[in-house]
Amino acid sequence: MSEPRLLPVPESLEGERVDAALAKMLGLSRSAAADLISSGSVTLDNQTVLKSHRVSTDQMLEVTLAEKRDALEVVATDVDDLRIVYEDTDLVVIDKPAGVAAHPSVGWTGPTVVGALLAKGVRISTSGAAERQGIVQRLDVGTSGLMMVAKTEVAYSRLKQAFRDRAVHKVYHAVIQGHPDPFEGTIDAPIGRHPKAEFKFAVMNEGKPSITHYKLLEAFASASLIEVILETGRTHQIRVHFSAFKHPLLGDTMYGADPTLASRMKLERQWLHAVRLSFMHPTSGEQVSFESPHSEELQQALELLKSN
Repeated sequence: MSEPRLLPVPESLEGERVDAALAKMLGLSRSAAADLISSGSVTLDNQTVLKSHRVSTDQMLEVTLAEKRDALEVVATDVDDLRIVYEDTDLVVIDKPAGVAAHPSVGWTGPTVVGALLAKGVRISTSGAAERQGIVQRLDVGTSGLMMVAKTEVAYSRLKQAFRDRAVHKVYHAVIQGHPDPFEGTIDAPIGRHPKAEFKFAVMNEGKPSITHYKLLEAFASASLIEVILETGRTHQIRVHFSAFKHPLLGDTMYGADPTLASRMKLERQWLHAVRLSFMHPTSGEQVSFESPHSEELQQALELLKSN
């Protein structure tokens, strides 16, 4: 086993069940968090807990995860709702559902894009770390939508360079709490690892340059549907930027969203979807573009917002 990790409970998770809080803090599925708790790998203020116990902000979770060598095995797993949007000899573009990680990582026991493609018989590039082969971009576990994976070493190298050159056009739809002011603008604020909470990120002076463009699409009584274009691609960038400016994503309790509002909208993850992906094909040089509709659960939340 690895060294224990200490996780202070954030204010946004006050009163949550331990399994729900742990899932949101680590980016795990609820069942994976429950498995960690039942195995004795989780304590709350040095006391063993049941998954139904409630947490408060003055408490500390301690989690012991499996060693990296055990956790990073790529396992072929059928993911029925992971859809292949486009495939050729060089790359594959998928529509990723929420609850699926891009690749194996420490503490994650759920399905992955790499494992799902393996189960579908899609051979991908062997470039990159063993557990990340072919992965040139990532979406958070709780984020759905378009994602590309390289199938050849040439495609992997050229697509990685395209991301470094900011030549890949990524468009997201997000629902944020409240209404942005102004209705259209740019957030230019550096992002780095959160100083007190592992697995979280924050706006900070010593962080990496991070630029997010947005515009309002539709306003509701308590929230707004916005279009987001990323100029940079930092981990949790959209979530961190809007949380820092007091408009956390609906359902994103890890970054300060109102859990009561999320519950009313029947949402158990952040409302964030990668709707469009455009880039120059790595071998043909042709400009290609793909689109993905909102998932059923996201669309349902929108309808509930409209009716409230």
